[in-house]
Amino acid sequence: MNIVCIGGGPAGLYFALLMKQQQPAHEITVVERNRPYDTFGWGVVFSDATMAHMQRWDPVTAGQITEAFNHWDDIELHIHGRVIRSGGHGFVGIGRKRLLNILQARCEALGVKLVFETEAESDADYPDADLIIASDGIHSRVRARHEAVFQPEIVSRPNRYIWLGTKRQYDAFTFLFEKTEHGWFQAHIYKFDETTSTFIVECPESVWLAHGLDRASPEDSVAFCERLFASNLQGERLMTNARHLRGSAWLNFQQVRCAQWSLFNGRSHVVLMGDAVHTAHFAIGSGTKLALEDAIELTRQFRDHGNPVQADAAMIGDVLARYQAERRVDVLRLQNAAWNAMEWFEVCGERYCDALEPEQFMYSLLTRSQRISHENLRLRDKAWLEGYECWFAQRSGQAEAAASARVAPPMFTPWSVRGLRLKNRVVVSPMAQYSAVDGVPGDYHLVHLGARALGGAGLVFAEMTCPSPDARITPGCPGLWNDTQRDAWRRIVDFVHGHSDAKIALQLGHAGPKGSTQRPWEGEGADRPLAEGNWPLLSASALAYEPGVTALPRAMTRADMDRVRDEFVAATRRADEAGFDWLELHCAHGYLLSAFLSPLTNRRADEYGGALANRLRYPLEVFAAMRAAWPAHKPMSVRISAHDWVPGGTTPADAVEMARAFREAGADMIDCSSGQVSPEQKPTYGRMYQTPFADRVRNEAGIATLAVGAISEADHVNSIIAAGRADLCAVARPHLANPAWTLTEAARIGYTAIEWPAPYRSGKPQLESLMQRAATAGQGGQG
Repeated sequence: MNIVCIGGGPAGLYFALLMKQQQPAHEITVVERNRPYDTFGWGVVFSDATMAHMQRWDPVTAGQITEAFNHWDDIELHIHGRVIRSGGHGFVGIGRKRLLNILQARCEALGVKLVFETEAESDADYPDADLIIASDGIHSRVRARHEAVFQPEIVSRPNRYIWLGTKRQYDAFTFLFEKTEHGWFQAHIYKFDETTSTFIVECPESVWLAHGLDRASPEDSVAFCERLFASNLQGERLMTNARHLRGSAWLNFQQVRCAQWSLFNGRSHVVLMGDAVHTAHFAIGSGTKLALEDAIELTRQFRDHGNPVQADAAMIGDVLARYQAERRVDVLRLQNAAWNAMEWFEVCGERYCDALEPEQFMYSLLTRSQRISHENLRLRDKAWLEGYECWFAQRSGQAEAAASARVAPPMFTPWSVRGLRLKNRVVVSPMAQYSAVDGVPGDYHLVHLGARALGGAGLVFAEMTCPSPDARITPGCPGLWNDTQRDAWRRIVDFVHGHSDAKIALQLGHAGPKGSTQRPWEGEGADRPLAEGNWPLLSASALAYEPGVTALPRAMTRADMDRVRDEFVAATRRADEAGFDWLELHCAHGYLLSAFLSPLTNRRADEYGGALANRLRYPLEVFAAMRAAWPAHKPMSVRISAHDWVPGGTTPADAVEMARAFREAGADMIDCSSGQVSPEQKPTYGRMYQTPFADRVRNEAGIATLAVGAISEADHVNSIIAAGRADLCAVARPHLANPAWTLTEAARIGYTAIEWPAPYRSGKPQLESLMQRAATAGQGGQG
């Protein structure tokens, strides 16, 4: 094949040498606009795993890189005058120029033709090529020429950064945080050769502007950074090699994603590679990793197809299609992790630097990408993590464990609010069961909730309970509008208190526009009107949840508001009489109070519509009336939809303002859910996908939060709680499958210092032994 690589960065060079190594008969040319053995930038970094991958594909190149790279295992944090270090992380740092020189020399040794100081305007410049690799960087001309096909999504991020170097030597991947009168700066630092370290300085746009850095020359910017980090630089200077940049040397990171990676231009197949097709933020050092592994995967696909000297167009097209299909999953996974890390650095000054103690800040920093979990940290640096667990347990009010006992992981530390103390941080989510008769919870509810209370969770929530018959979602929803229902609930509460050390909570809510529907397993399913026996619906505005399908509600009058508020208050009093420990007001998921909060469902022109402050008015009125009726020593929470997942709907920024308003009204916690306000929603699902809402609300609004959504492992709970992203974690579906989920997960992670109900204790050692054997077998299989 005649192959042309446009762009002589890591992607183009490494692909060229791998293909030439596999099939010397290929005619391969790399076209680079810079001079021979010239490049810009300082050091690049990638993981030990990427280095091992390269070793398998080209030991010669990998060996040369190994001789030149700097390797370190430690990450070091400097903040508030403290220095904290953790090991076992495994990074490789090498000068970008040195890396490219190695790849260039290897290409020449294999017979790849290198053409320098040549601007390739487009793929059309090489009509005789069978395959064109467009590895021409983030501002790819080839991608721009075929934008309609590649469909790039390019997002400019808000932080500013400047890429510098220093002769000061660092023996760890170092993060410096310095506060100025205008806000926080952070530096990402790593050694890449015997004399030089990369020194990237980053800050929010607002801080950058406040310091006048938008008007600073590159020399002035370097001088500013030297003054800012002078105590750490210890007399060394900062250097820039950004001579090719005009104006300010400060950049905005560009996030690039392409829907399509390749095309046929009529003569040649063209495929994007490296930064031309996808970028990943330097916060996890992944750009070079992506480029090198792109080259490996495309080479693999050609190898698996025989890598013929004469490849027809159909075969090349098939290879490129398979390449994108195989590579896209890994790229998206790493881009998502890089995105998480990038967002962490964008908000850390506002959200974490002042709010978290250095120990917890370090944990949050290490787990910022969500690729490194609690147990993964234990594998990397057991001593550091156990020290952190001890620190966390002490600050959670847990007495120091005996010398022979393991300190409780974060999920098993207690948590206190008002007059209530929970034994651990696990919550059984309120999960609708639709099994009540005339609003009365029966034997089913006793068994359902009782089993979960015996299963080890600190707090068990009953499902959404309604303050009136017309507040129900379905005829099977439980209520608390009469004394018969109160007494039925008291029976369940008494069982939980009498047979377990769990606490029990009630969630009160009004279905509003989503009421009078079938049970999910009946008829046409959830959110579909009853075939008969419907009741009139209320909402903030006369808007059906699903136009043409669900019934049209009536916009509430002031008289309606008074009645519903009073019904909530009466139910609140009955909840206290029934003995519940905790009360939650449901203001999420498109139900009545949520319908007031969301601009998608509130179109009122009076004082209860329009701006968020007005939309909050009625939900706050209801909450305040309930709080006044609920005992002062018992906590109250509010569930909100922190994101409607629909343009024009509630945003996470709105959620922070909602949380502040409910905090001022006396709420103790915000239960941060999302969605279900509109059938037009398009959520972005994934593990712990709603936790960022709890994180933002907790650390910006200054109120405790409950994280929900796709939390299914002890590792998830420990990571969330330890990092300060939430104070409690609600687990839903796993508790449906296993009422004793908490006890099971304790055994799974080897935490045995947990109490079981006395009648169940004989099963504890057996489960722990089985879990230990399974873990040991798994480790053996991996070896």
